[in-house]
Amino acid sequence: MKDALLEVRGLRTVFETRAGRVCAVDGVDVEVRRGECLGIVGESGSGKSVTFSSVMGLVKSPGHIESGTVVFDGRDLRGLTPREMRAVRGRDIAMTMQDALTALNPALTVGEQIAEVLEAHDETLPARGAARRTAIRNTSVEMLGLVGIPSAETRLKQYPHEFSGGMRQRIMIAIALACRPKLLIADEPTTALDVTIQAQVLELISDIRARLGMSVALITHDLGVVAEHCDRVMVMYAGQVVEEGPTAEVIGAPKHPYTQGLLASIPRPGLRGQPIHPIEGQVPDLIGLPPQCRFYSRCAHRRDACLTPVEMRQAGPQRRARCILIGEDEA
Repeated sequence: MKDALLEVRGLRTVFETRAGRVCAVDGVDVEVRRGECLGIVGESGSGKSVTFSSVMGLVKSPGHIESGTVVFDGRDLRGLTPREMRAVRGRDIAMTMQDALTALNPALTVGEQIAEVLEAHDETLPARGAARRTAIRNTSVEMLGLVGIPSAETRLKQYPHEFSGGMRQRIMIAIALACRPKLLIADEPTTALDVTIQAQVLELISDIRARLGMSVALITHDLGVVAEHCDRVMVMYAGQVVEEGPTAEVIGAPKHPYTQGLLASIPRPGLRGQPIHPIEGQVPDLIGLPPQCRFYSRCAHRRDACLTPVEMRQAGPQRRARCILIGEDEA
């Protein structure tokens, strides 16, 4: 698409293990458009984080990208050298990890960790000397202020353990935004935070996206978060995309049985006292999967035709879903 900032086609990422080959991401297509927030949702093990680690070139042995294209802002990222890819990470694409406490270096102050990113990627800094140090410090203070950390000049000298969980998440976002990236990948940014702090962090990301005009890929397992903050949503299951489209349409009228099951399992205030309907069964083992619908064993609508490979189908304007039932109601 003309307004696509990130275009991923046919991405396949595998891990070679003693038990066999694990296909964590199998034929995934992703588009993140300029200025939008794309929500990527699915239960643990669905391939959300591995997909975007592949985009960032951060998949390590025994994993590797077996096939697919990753085009960012017109550049083929898979064709870049390791040095060229390092230049893209942090400057053009930034990623916040799930656990800020372990992602931040406990031996370095917050100021030193922001400075590392600026030293590596900010080409507008003065070449050397006191002017460079002053520019780095000023930008670091500005970034902490941007994410709402008070007394930024003083707190630059503090270590991660001196901050609360919510503050550490804000610091992670500040580090990610230090070079004003075009795309922020936020991987479960509210993990281990209480509900009030979760809301603050998500509002912060939405506010900064609007102010900087950047794109956001928000990885989460919470459809409530997606409904409130994302323009479009992509639902993943067992390494594949099973549904995608505008958030309001997907949540208002889900097409894939898995998306329907996710929504049916969410507690709602208006349904107080009524039973929650969980999705029965378990996610299939990703080793040696048969060529069939991966939701087959858990689907109430399964039939013999589902025992063959199922491709994504058009489910309306800007909507697709991986289910043989798509289109049957119109037929």
